[in-house]
Amino acid sequence: MTSEFDPADGATIEDCRRALAASRQEADELRAELEETNRGVVALYAELDAQAEQLKRATELKSRFLAYMSHEFRTPISAIRSITRLLSDRVDGPLTPEQERQVGFIESSAAEFAEMVDDLLDLAKIEAGRVEISPAWFEMVDLFSALRGMFKPVLTNPDTALIFEEPHELPRLFTDDRKLSQILRNFIANALKFTPRGEVRVSAVQVEDDFIRFSVADTGIGIAPEHHAAVFDDFSQVDSPVQKRLRGTGLGLSLSKQFAELLGGRVEIASELGRGSVFSVTLPVQLNGSMLPPKA
Repeated sequence: MTSEFDPADGATIEDCRRALAASRQEADELRAELEETNRGVVALYAELDAQAEQLKRATELKSRFLAYMSHEFRTPISAIRSITRLLSDRVDGPLTPEQERQVGFIESSAAEFAEMVDDLLDLAKIEAGRVEISPAWFEMVDLFSALRGMFKPVLTNPDTALIFEEPHELPRLFTDDRKLSQILRNFIANALKFTPRGEVRVSAVQVEDDFIRFSVADTGIGIAPEHHAAVFDDFSQVDSPVQKRLRGTGLGLSLSKQFAELLGGRVEIASELGRGSVFSVTLPVQLNGSMLPPKA
């Protein structure tokens, strides 16, 4: 049989048929390979969904565990603190100087333990999406006055001064004052802890018209630049000789960051090793309803 000739390109009809058959076979192979790839992608997505569900359950269990244990810890902590107060008040008689020192140590340890439990409970609430935001109008003068009163009894280091700059000509804020107070308390407590001598200065200024920046500046040990990105992480603690002598969960700054974000703001750090630190939180003057987290 003689092959027919196609004058367009010089190829025979039989050549074209063979080329077409080869193309169809290649297309079938590509289709089969694509279907196999698609099945693999579907299986991968199913595995990722399963892992995501497991991670979600693990996170929920962790949050429930933290919340449960935090509540359970509060009862013995309260008992210890009540007993130490009775001993400190000499209800059952006088104490020797050594007994007074030991009671003071127990009291301070119980107070630190209570703060750790509160931090863990706040973390559990945030992870479970159960943090309630209650905004209201308030004056910053009142906020600073309350903070000054809170820290006055704990200022035991005569070499470190806590200074509150009066907030002049600043507008009232519409936000959750308790959450803002907690952010600033964490900043101030952290600054006092790492400032063996000098001052811790709290101030507020208006920025960008609709925002207020609260700053806590200290003259303490400072933080090296390579640690700045990690200071707001959960359970993060900067490696330093002073840090090794002090206890804590490393949750205070992380909680401050998460509270600030819930209030529509942000936290920042400016610090240099040996030259002190400035921790700040910038919040909108008025918290919008769209910024509020959804209710669980």
